[in-house]
Amino acid sequence: MRAEELTGIVHSDPETMGGTPVFVGTRVPLQNLIDYLEGGESVEDFLKAFPTVTREQVIAVIEAGKLKMLETV
Repeated sequence: MRAEELTGIVHSDPETMGGTPVFVGTRVPLQNLIDYLEGGESVEDFLKAFPTVTREQVIAVIEAGKLKMLETV
């Protein structure tokens, strides 16, 4: 994923959780979303567990990942 695709969606700062990429405005790591989806959970389940993350943020991350995959095919 290119950084510009996730501007305002995901942020990484050494002062916040040691630089782990988190959803902007939260302390929720992006990896949590990946873990939920890999574990068979739904986006709804993730949003219920992490109410500070918006649906728009989740969809933007999924779309950026999809576009990156399509670029490599």
